[in-house]
Amino acid sequence: MKRATIDLWVGIFAALGCAAVLFLALKTANLTVGSGSNGTYSLYAEFDNIGGLKVKAPVKMAGVVVGRVTDIRLDNKSFRARATLEMDKQYQFSRDVSAEILTSGLLGEQYIGLLQGGDPDNLAAGDTIKLTSSALVLEQLIGKFMLNAAEKPAAPADSH
Repeated sequence: MKRATIDLWVGIFAALGCAAVLFLALKTANLTVGSGSNGTYSLYAEFDNIGGLKVKAPVKMAGVVVGRVTDIRLDNKSFRARATLEMDKQYQFSRDVSAEILTSGLLGEQYIGLLQGGDPDNLAAGDTIKLTSSALVLEQLIGKFMLNAAEKPAAPADSH
């Protein structure tokens, strides 16, 4: 009888441990159990360069997560990256909202940052954000710096 009780408690403890690990794995991957599209709406944004932006990246305004990137595709007509943003229905954005790809820290994850405009009309589901700024790619910045440094003429020697 005593052995069966110990086995039952070990089983309960192991099941709780597995549930805790699953919960942490889903939180780390930015997923939730039963997440659906019932409280969201879609917006689109086109960028010349998305850098390292990935699906499930957060969409933030004033540091608050207001949505997630759900899809990234290349538009065959404009040859720009088209990101689908799944936004929380409790947040509405003006028609002149701007979107830019930002980085958390120096080499952190990339996300889309929104800056609210002044238009009294709001974007509707399925609208496209018109004002966008592409990602800054570190390699391109270094290349431009090196090119500018190489193009500068040498300073003349000081003769006395």
